[in-house]
Order: sequence, then C-alpha cells, then structure tokens
Amino acid sequence: MNRLQTASNYWRGKMAAPEEQELSQAQTEKLLQFQDLTGLESMDQCRRTLEQHNWNIEAAVQDRLNEQEGVPSVFNPLPSRPLQVNTADHRVYSYIVSRPQPRGLIGWSYYMIMLPFRLTYYTLLDIFRFALRWVRPDPRGRVTDPVGDVVSFIHSFEEKYGRSHPVFYQGTYSQALNDAKRELRYLLVYLHGEDNQDTDQFCRSTLCTEEVMTFLNTRMLFWACSTSRPEGYRVSQALRENTFPFLAMIMLKDRKMTVVGRLEGLIQSEDLLNQLTFIMEANQTYLMSERLEREERNQTQVLRAQQDEAYLESLRADQEKDRRKREEQDKVQAEEEKVRQTVLAEERRRRTLDEEKERKSECLPPEPPADDPDSVKIVFKLPNDTRVERRFLFQQSLTVIYDFLFSLKETPEKFQLVTNFPRRVLPCLPTEEQPNPPSLKEAGLSRSEVLFVQDLTDD
Repeated sequence: MNRLQTASNYWRGKMAAPEEQELSQAQTEKLLQFQDLTGLESMDQCRRTLEQHNWNIEAAVQDRLNEQEGVPSVFNPLPSRPLQVNTADHRVYSYIVSRPQPRGLIGWSYYMIMLPFRLTYYTLLDIFRFALRWVRPDPRGRVTDPVGDVVSFIHSFEEKYGRSHPVFYQGTYSQALNDAKRELRYLLVYLHGEDNQDTDQFCRSTLCTEEVMTFLNTRMLFWACSTSRPEGYRVSQALRENTFPFLAMIMLKDRKMTVVGRLEGLIQSEDLLNQLTFIMEANQTYLMSERLEREERNQTQVLRAQQDEAYLESLRADQEKDRRKREEQDKVQAEEEKVRQTVLAEERRRRTLDEEKERKSECLPPEPPADDPDSVKIVFKLPNDTRVERRFLFQQSLTVIYDFLFSLKETPEKFQLVTNFPRRVLPCLPTEEQPNPPSLKEAGLSRSEVLFVQDLTDD
C-alpha cells in the first residue's frame, strides 16, 4: 500500500464524525507534499495549517518556513500589540507626479471629448461599489491569509513582468515592519493598483529596471502587495494613498515606525532614485541617532550582563567556599561521630564481656577440697606474669578450666592453655572434629600441673 492510500485510509478513520468531511485525493496529495516539504510528523497539524491557508500549499510552506526562522506565524501572532505606523507626522515628505496635461488642439479636443465619458464611468463605478458594500461587505476587509496574499501577488507579478524585479519581502506587512525595526533599515512599501492605468508602465519601465533593482536590494527592505488582496487592502487603508502607483518609505524615528516619505503617481526610474536618496539623506540623522542609542543600550546591557556575570561568579565562589566549609565541618563531625560510635561500641563490648565473665564465674562448679583424691591442683601462669592457683576434679571437662580463666579480670579476652613440657595446646573449646572437649584425666593431666595462658587477642 502506497503513502497516498495509507493517508486516505487514515483520514477515513479520522473522519468518522458526521460533521467532518473526507479529504479529496487532491487534498491528500497536497497534505503529503506539505509534510515532505516541512518535515512535520503530525498529520493533524499539517491539515490544520493547510486549511488555514485555504489549501494554498505555497503560502502554507512559506508561513511554516517563516516560523522556523523565528518569524511568528500570521495565525499565531505574538501576544504583544502589533507595530503601529505613525502616518500623522506633518513633516512627511510627499512627492506626487501628476499626469501630463494634453498639448495642442488635438490633445485638448480628445481630452474634452473623453472627459464626460471618464466622469460618467468613474461616477457610476463609485456608485456601484458603494451600493455593493451595502449588499455585500467588501471581502478584502477580512484578512485570513496575509502571507498567502503576499506570495500570491509575487507569483502573479512574476507571471506578468518576469522574474527580474527587486527582491520582494516574503512575509506579512507586520513582519516586514518588525524586521526593519530590528535591523534599523528603511522599509519601502509598494501598493499595486491593478486597475490603475499607470501601474503597468511603472512596473515595466521603473520598478524592474536594473538600477532600481540594485538600489532597492542593497539599501532597504522592499514589501509589496496588491490592493485587490485583503493584506494589501488593509495596508492601503492604513497608509491612505491618494493615487497609484504608491510608494511609502518607513523607518524607525523617535522610537516608532514612521512614514517619512510618500511617492505617488507615475514616476520614472531616475526620478525615483533621486527622491528615495533625498528621503534617506534627510532622515539619515534620525537613523544614525537610533543606531547610536541602540548601541548605547546594547553596551549598557552588555555591561550589566558582565556585572551580573561577575556578581554570579562571586556568588558561585562564595557558595563554593561555603560548600567546602560545610563539607569540612561535616567531615569533622563525621569523624567525631565515628570516634564516638567506636567508643560506645567498645564500651558496649566491654560491658558485654564483663557480664559474660560474671555469668561464667557464677556457673563454675565449687572448688574441691585439698584432700579429695580426685582433685587436681593447677597453677596458671598469666601473660602478665601473675600466678593463679585452683583445684579441679579429674572427671571435669577442660571447658571448666577455660571458663574459670575467662571469668578472671586479668585474663586476656582471647587465650589458649599450653602445657610446659611437652608443649601442647589443650583443646578447651568445642570444635567440629571434637564437639565435646575431653576431661582433665583424658587430657593426661597429673595431680599437680602448671599451665601457661597464651594471649591470642592480637591474632
């Protein structure tokens, strides 16, 4: 199954609700083409974008590219209020080219003959338009796809006049104003009146000449749109042109975008360049002032950022110093706590050992009398050269001897009993091989013995 069939099946599943409409094959193809051009993964987002642009794929792609370049979408405008252009400045330079007056008897005769027809035509046209507005509001008043309006005008301009023209700004009027303000550049706005008799000659003999193209492409941003389209009509209502062709020079002046020059009528290329140069030179000081002021603001921001960075660096150094100090304190406290726990553990161990010695002492059998024939007299030599003497019975286990020595305070914590000659270690404690230690008699002890207590604590 190819991608087209897959997309069609996908939208048939999505369009289960009765109020939704199934996509046509042409719309599905545009949907897949738009997804390939933009790289969007969500089919729902691709469809919403195309629907916003009335399925104009070129306008939709252009709007998507503007968003990727950081320019806000016309359907997702910034929450801040759009830029307002000051058109009420009385110091605006205005240059109007009037149509040439008729010359000679023939010229005036033709003019006078055609005058009533022209007056009648334009009067009836105005009356018709006025009446039509009462019946049906002007559709140009609703701007739904400003980017599409601009892109569509550019395509129609290229179809009629060719691709040799100044670089048109491919975005909305508001985006052009924002870019001109951000870059501190002049913005030249051209309103294209399709019905005006001078428009065609202006585009061919003035706007598309090599010297005009070079001048505009290197000196300013150039935005244009037809007044027959909603976006161009909206701009014409804002700039209030009197006649066509109409050009308006806009720049940042006194911290707001201001119209500083208006050129109206059929103007020749050389005259256009002279007028634009005059407007730019007359307002160069304002632009330089804005650039200097912005540079000062940028330097102030850089200085403030450096100060903030230095403060943060100092703060980080202080925090690092405090952290190391806390770590040292925590380390000392941890060592002190470790020593304290060691001391407590040693105290607990000693207390447990003393309790065990006392319990062993209480469990010892009584010492037999000296005249008991089964008694054994043993002299124990302790590691500290102390001698201890006690009697035991032959039938008693070696464990009794070990418990007796363990109960003494002088005896090491770990020890073993060793005979003198021949030297051997007595098995006093049970082991896996000998769980029951032997008796004194089985161990081969005589009625009088000397046993050495060997300290095993270090081992």
